[in-house]
This record gives sequence, structure tokens and C-alpha cells, in this order.
Amino acid sequence: MKNSFKLISLTLLLIASVLFIKPQLILLLSRQKSIDTQTLTGDYDSTDTAAIFNNQTIDIPQPPSAAIPSQPSVLGQTTADKRIDIDLGHQKLYAYENNQLVYEFPVSTGLWGRTPTGTFSIWTKLRYTKMEGGSRAINTYYYLPNVPYVMFFSNSEVSRSRGYSLHGTYWHDNFGHPMSHGCVNLKTENAEKLYYWARPDLQGQSSIWTSVDNPGTSINIFGEAPWE
Repeated sequence: MKNSFKLISLTLLLIASVLFIKPQLILLLSRQKSIDTQTLTGDYDSTDTAAIFNNQTIDIPQPPSAAIPSQPSVLGQTTADKRIDIDLGHQKLYAYENNQLVYEFPVSTGLWGRTPTGTFSIWTKLRYTKMEGGSRAINTYYYLPNVPYVMFFSNSEVSRSRGYSLHGTYWHDNFGHPMSHGCVNLKTENAEKLYYWARPDLQGQSSIWTSVDNPGTSINIFGEAPWE
């Protein structure tokens, strides 16, 4: 009787362990590869003509006219107090200027890799960059050249090399639902507006890094994303 009870207990423990470890393993294998912060350029790569999202090949949209469009006029002054709030529970982004709401956009945050919570700041803005990660074995591999309007963010606990960012998205249109591997996906037209509004100021360039005199906008990420 005791042996049977022990066997049942061990079986239940094993099942519980598998149920717990499997989701954690999927999240670990599916997240973005670490990035080399020293090699980021923001340039459009015309040699990459196909992308992969969750093991499926997709086309890359070409720039509408030139690889680097002219900078549009945007709201706000460079000295304005700006912040970005991201509500994971409602999959929404809110942009504030001097505590006044200027943008509200649906987003897609982490599903195959979790989006971190906390207070962050943008450390560079890149007009284009490549993103890669996931696992072919569990159908979460992705290779995404020329991701547009990328705003990388970090803090003292989440390093720059983890590659978390806000960016435009050409591989899905399911905004308002978790769809990413950890980043914050926006419709490309919404990412463009945010890109030219948020700090660091571009100062006439297409991409720029932060500096002491040109810091990045604060990003507050909170809540818990719905499991879908």
C-alpha cells in the first residue's frame, strides 16, 4: 500500500514538473537572440528578400519610395516631458506629453517570449534592423530583415543585448493580442508616428543613439498579458 502511494505520488510529481517546465522551456527557446549593440546601423538591407515568422516564409515589403524617407512633422517640442505606458493586460500603448495623452495604439506583446515589466528608457532608434530568434524544432523560429521604426529599450536589470524594442510589424496584423517573442509590435504606421515623436530626437538623421544631451523617452510596462 505504501509503495503504491509512493508510486502515485511520484507520478503526479512528474506530471506536474512536465506541465511546469514545458511552458518555461518554450519561452526560453523562443525568445530573441542576443544582439550585438556595436554592429547596429539602421540601414535598409536590400539583399534580404524573404522573411520567416514561426517557420513560415513571408515576403518583405519594399520601402514605398526611398529606403530612408524624409522626416515628417510631428507633435510636441523637444523639451516636452514625454513618456510611454504599455498595458499588457489590455494590449494597449499610451503616449503622453506633459501628462496629456497624444497617442493610443493597440499592440502585440510577448506570447512565445515574455515582454519584461518595469520602467525602461529608449537607448537607440533605428530606421531598420534585423531580428532573429526562436526555435525551428518547436515552430517558433523567425528571421525578420528590415524591421521598421525600431526603438530599443533597456534598464539596469534588462540589458541592451536582450534586444527588447518597440517596432513596426509586417508579418502579422493581429494587434490587440499577444503575438511577439518579447518585443512590442505596432502597426507600422503607428510605429512611424511614435518613432518621430519619442526621444531621442533624430536631429535630422534617420537613426540615432541616445546621449547625455539627448536622452531616450521613458517606457513603463505593467500588467499581465492574457494567455492566448
